[in-house]
Amino acid sequence: MLKMWKLFALIIASILLLSSSCEKKTEKPQPPVDETIPGVYNPTPFTLVAPQYLGQAIIPDDNPMTEEGIELGRRLFFDPILSIDSTQSCSSCHDPAASFSDNRQFSIGVNGDQGLRNAMPLVNLAFNPNGFFWDGRRASLEEQALDPIEDHLEMADTWENVERKLQRHADYPPRFKAAFGIEKKPEITRDLVVKAIAQFERTLISANAEFDKVFLRAERFPTDAEQRGKLLFFFEPSDNFDNHPGCSHCHGGQHLTDFSFRNNGLDDVEELENFADLGRGGVNNNRFDNGKFRVPSLRNVELTAPYMHDGRFETLEEVLDHYASGGHGVLNEDANIRAFPLTEQQKMDLVVFLKTFTDTSFTQNPVFQNPFK
Repeated sequence: MLKMWKLFALIIASILLLSSSCEKKTEKPQPPVDETIPGVYNPTPFTLVAPQYLGQAIIPDDNPMTEEGIELGRRLFFDPILSIDSTQSCSSCHDPAASFSDNRQFSIGVNGDQGLRNAMPLVNLAFNPNGFFWDGRRASLEEQALDPIEDHLEMADTWENVERKLQRHADYPPRFKAAFGIEKKPEITRDLVVKAIAQFERTLISANAEFDKVFLRAERFPTDAEQRGKLLFFFEPSDNFDNHPGCSHCHGGQHLTDFSFRNNGLDDVEELENFADLGRGGVNNNRFDNGKFRVPSLRNVELTAPYMHDGRFETLEEVLDHYASGGHGVLNEDANIRAFPLTEQQKMDLVVFLKTFTDTSFTQNPVFQNPFK
C-alpha cells in the first residue's frame, strides 16, 4: 500500500513539473511590435490659387501646404474617428452645403448637449489675420483645431486617445508619413493632426460668387435690384446717413468683413459685466470688449442661417430689421449702430444684393466634399 502511495505521489509530481515547464514556455518574451511606417516621403508642394484682390494668404513657415497634407486634412475633417464614440466629425457642425457652417442654432455634441454659440462658416480662412472663433481666442488655424476634440460639448475625446486611434489605424500612418515624413507610428501626434486639418481649411476659398463676377471682375452688368442693393450696402457717412444702413462699415472690402470684434447692438444691458456671453472681453479681460464678437464674412450668407453668434435670427430680413432698429445705446455699442428707415423695397434690394455673395461652385466643389462617400 505504501508503494502505491509513493508511485501516486511521483506521478503527481511529474504532472506538476510538466505543467510548470509548459507555463514557462508560454512566458517567452514576445518580439517588439514593428512601429515602422511603410511608404515614401516625397510631398508635392501646393500653391493656393485665388484672385489677386483677395490679398496674400497667411501660411505658417512650419506648415507649408502639400497635396498629401491637404488630402490627409480633408480625411481627418470628415472622419468621426476624432470623437469619443466615432460618431461625429468636424463636418458634423461644418457642412459644405452650408458654407461649412451649421444650419441649427446650436450644434449638438456626441453627448447630446448643445453648443453655446452658432457654428461659424469656414470660408477664406487663409486670409484672416485676427484670430479665430467668435471671440478670437485662437491665433491660428492650427491652434483652433485643437479645441473641439476635447470640448465636452463637441467631440468629448482626449488627444491621447485620438493619437492612439490614428497610430493603430490601417490607413492613416502611411498618409502621415507621405504628408510629414515621419518614420514611426508614435510620431503621429496632435500637432500633425491639426497641421493637416489647417492645410485643408486654408484651401476653402470662395471667390466665384455673382458678387465677384459682377462687382469685382465686371463680367456682366448688375441688375437694377442688385445695383440698388449695392448702393445701400456700401453707403458712406454723409448728411443723409439716416436714409441708409451702410453695412460696409463692418462688412466692407472683398472679404465682406474687416476682421474686427464689435458690439453690434444685440443686447440691452445696464452694465458691461451683464452680458450673458462676454465674447471678446471674456478672452482678453478687457471690460470694454464685453459683448463684442467677430464681424463674420458675409460670403455665402444666404446659406448660413441662423445668424449672429447665438443664432437668434432665422432670416436675412430679421437681420436687416435688427440693424434698422438702431440697437440699445449700450456704452461700448459700435458707433455705426444707428436707427434708420428701411422700406420694404430697400429691404428686398438689400437681400437681392446679399444673395450675390452666394458661391455654389464653392459649396459644391468636389475637392471639398466627404472623401468617404
